Amino acid sequence: MNVTRTTPATSATRAVRLAAAALAGATVLALAPTAAVAADGGSAPATASAGAAARVDLSPELRAIVERGSSTAALGEARENGRRVWRDAAGVNDLDSPRPPRADGRFRIGSVTKTFVSTVVLQLVDEGKLRLDDPVERYLPGVVPNGGTITLRQLLNHTSGLYDYLEDPRFLYQDEASLRSYLADRRWTTWSPAQLIEVGVHGTPYFPPGQGWHYSNTNYVLIGEVVRKVTGHNWRSEVDQRIVKPLHLDNTVFAGARPGIPGPHAHGYAKLPEGLADLTLINPSFGDAAGDGISTTADLNRFHAALFGGRLLSAARFAEMTTAVPAPMIGAHYGLGLIRYDLPCGEVWGHTGGIPGYNTVWLGPKDGTRQFSLSFTLSQGAETEETFTTLNAFIVNASCGSGTPGATGATANSAFTFVR
Repeated sequence: MNVTRTTPATSATRAVRLAAAALAGATVLALAPTAAVAADGGSAPATASAGAAARVDLSPELRAIVERGSSTAALGEARENGRRVWRDAAGVNDLDSPRPPRADGRFRIGSVTKTFVSTVVLQLVDEGKLRLDDPVERYLPGVVPNGGTITLRQLLNHTSGLYDYLEDPRFLYQDEASLRSYLADRRWTTWSPAQLIEVGVHGTPYFPPGQGWHYSNTNYVLIGEVVRKVTGHNWRSEVDQRIVKPLHLDNTVFAGARPGIPGPHAHGYAKLPEGLADLTLINPSFGDAAGDGISTTADLNRFHAALFGGRLLSAARFAEMTTAVPAPMIGAHYGLGLIRYDLPCGEVWGHTGGIPGYNTVWLGPKDGTRQFSLSFTLSQGAETEETFTTLNAFIVNASCGSGTPGATGATANSAFTFVR
């Protein structure tokens, strides 16, 4: 079931589109350039490239996400050339306490999990253990109807045409009634990969393999099972051994069916008529390899720096990972577990993620010199046009910095769409 909500654009000033490809679909934001100023006691140079120096002090925009953006907490960090240049937190840890959230707190990362999984797959290609243009049937015989014509590459870049199991109303929620049902009992349901795949492969395909683009979490649950078949270990173990431990991402875990978030963390919420309902505790097994991860802004930025700095993949595999196809559903381009956004100052690469209670933005230029991560507890159902204007301001300033041509006084285009 799809639920779409839009608001009219307030400005078309050199607008570009940024999409949050969430676990449960896509949240599309349209962006215009936004003014920025330098911090750390100096003047930031003008930039015409996303690889140039970013605005360092993003705290005003971070606070705006909470004060005007329908979020209860927001955490952010920016790094440049391996050095943290900004980190902050805004809002409250939870609505029952005035304590502020910790800037080093953990949060659910939703579909950013996909980049971890894709990286492992590409490492296996480097090792000669699989090939991207192999059909999924070779690894999972009999699992996917028409699996002989769907390649691993098409799973990774969402051109398989397979139905997204999360569009089935048994998952998540689409309105007040289904949210109440989700809060009461469905959020505790444990789903196996086989059950998720069963829903996905028996849904009506969006198009023949390779003949279109549609975000589908089914693709990545299948990819997780391919990793299991090739290595003899589940995908979480492979990500842990190949990425998390070598990079010392000590606050990154993949939850499976565990409902809690270990360590310090802000609470996430959804809106009901009587107020906000706490969604912090959920069984994230419905995400599996498509989105059950938990991390911090620091860990995500270290992962981005390692991936884009050439430490995890060969040059040939990284070139394949960053070969992106048009992804009109999210107003961007999609590679193999990576999204490319074309901003006024150039390209930025990474992923975004959404899961009940939490949203993540994780981006940086392709040259690996800069990274920024943002987590915000956007209360679903409480969004306004200003919500997206504040997010636009943060993302453009973090990506482009000061001096972006035409930025002064620009207002973000706030057309947006939720797709469940």
